[in-house]
Amino acid sequence: MGFSQLLGILFILNGLGFLGGIALYVTSYWRRELYLVAAGYAIITIIALFAFQGVSLDAFYMGESLNPMAIGSKVAELVVAVCAGYLYTQSTS
Repeated sequence: MGFSQLLGILFILNGLGFLGGIALYVTSYWRRELYLVAAGYAIITIIALFAFQGVSLDAFYMGESLNPMAIGSKVAELVVAVCAGYLYTQSTS
């Protein structure tokens, strides 16, 4: 994957968290407020990368080269956060 062992484990746990969110979304338990939870979760995972790797663009590097898995996952999480925020504003109470 191109991550350290710790980041690899966190990446897998993060993926399981997103799969759990998807499973909740397709059930009757989904509520409008959970869009905010989904957006917050996605934003926290973006912040967590910088907490573990440092607050700079170096967080996206593994060794001397860009890590495409880190970039792809953070872009996807940003899309989830923006879309969840949009869906929250567009859904009815």
